[in-house]
Amino acid sequence: MSKIYATIITIGDELLIGQVVDTNSSWIAQELNKIGVAVKHRVAVGDVWQDIWEALDEESKKADIILITGGLGPTADDITKPLLCEYFNGKMVVDQPTLEHLTHLFEQILKRPMIERNAKQAEVPDTCTVLKNEQGTAPGMLFKRDGRIFVAMPGVPHEMKWMMTHHVLPMIPELYNTGFIEHRTLLTAGIGESFLADLINEFETSLPDHVKLAYLPNFGMVRLRLSSWALEKKTLNKELDNLFNLLKINVKEYLVIDEDLPMEVAVGKLLKERKQTVSTAESCTGGYIAHLLSIHPGSSVFFTGSIVSYANIIKERMLGVSHEILTTVGAVSEETVVQMAKAVRETLQTDYSIAVSGIMGPDGATAEKPVGLVWVAIASKDHVVSKSFQFRFDRRRNIELTAINALNMLRTMIVDNS
Repeated sequence: MSKIYATIITIGDELLIGQVVDTNSSWIAQELNKIGVAVKHRVAVGDVWQDIWEALDEESKKADIILITGGLGPTADDITKPLLCEYFNGKMVVDQPTLEHLTHLFEQILKRPMIERNAKQAEVPDTCTVLKNEQGTAPGMLFKRDGRIFVAMPGVPHEMKWMMTHHVLPMIPELYNTGFIEHRTLLTAGIGESFLADLINEFETSLPDHVKLAYLPNFGMVRLRLSSWALEKKTLNKELDNLFNLLKINVKEYLVIDEDLPMEVAVGKLLKERKQTVSTAESCTGGYIAHLLSIHPGSSVFFTGSIVSYANIIKERMLGVSHEILTTVGAVSEETVVQMAKAVRETLQTDYSIAVSGIMGPDGATAEKPVGLVWVAIASKDHVVSKSFQFRFDRRRNIELTAINALNMLRTMIVDNS
């Protein structure tokens, strides 16, 4: 029994010019993985008849399931339905349940008359099985050919998700023995992708062919993901767990968390487990670290608050940084962030604190202090550690790298104090 493959085809000129970001494909791929279906290709095409036709021809040679979103609306540029009618040698007929749904929607719910353009959405190819759309007006359509299924769905995300959840995902296991796809993901920090690859080269080359290792780098961190497919779930999980344990041993010096979670969540979990708290004093990041810590549910348990001391006068008045330090060594200095970290921890009465000050760019640099220079300090009741970084990117990425490195320094201190 071989693996079942799917292709996702998204249709619309707006996708190709960047006016709309394709979130549909990402969501569909995640849901397909959960039921053991591997995504072979993701294809985006414009509202061009020939391009859509060619995409259907090509992808039906490679995939068992072809999922199509977009182009089912009532306007002239929505050509998916008439194209599918011709592609599957059908003729347009009125689907009575869809017409009744549209009539009820317009007359009873929206309280407005249904014009002919809307009524035509009840027309479907007679070669399809209609998939009811309770979230909108355009019905979905299911076609079968040569052991493959083709499903056309609206491009509106909430309509597509409803249709996938209620019609498509339950149907696939009834038609195919999909098997199981499993992943194991961990997060590393403090080592670049190429150095990490050298570190685990022997482990990677020893992997069986059916187990894939992926590197997912992002802002000072690298996620490592092991993936495999099998018909029998218990055997698959046992094999992946054993390999994942070996991988964790290989990267233990740089391991942040053995789950697919971002850095701030990993730090939050450590604080929650220890019933400890953290506060931040931020200059160059402008509250971004506080944002990362507080954006996730339950963060009030460990995150107390922040003082965004962007201006030097705030550093002096709110955090007690001495005027002498600011006028001699400057705001971007070890001395300044150490005072900031101590002060915010004491003021907000937390177990730990983070303080950052730097030059994010593009201006503000001097010969001694270039763009990307950042000082970070982490304080506990009995200890303060500080470190400088020299980032080389644009303002936004420098801010993100500052936040991730500061959080990793906090994580290291928490672990060391355990």
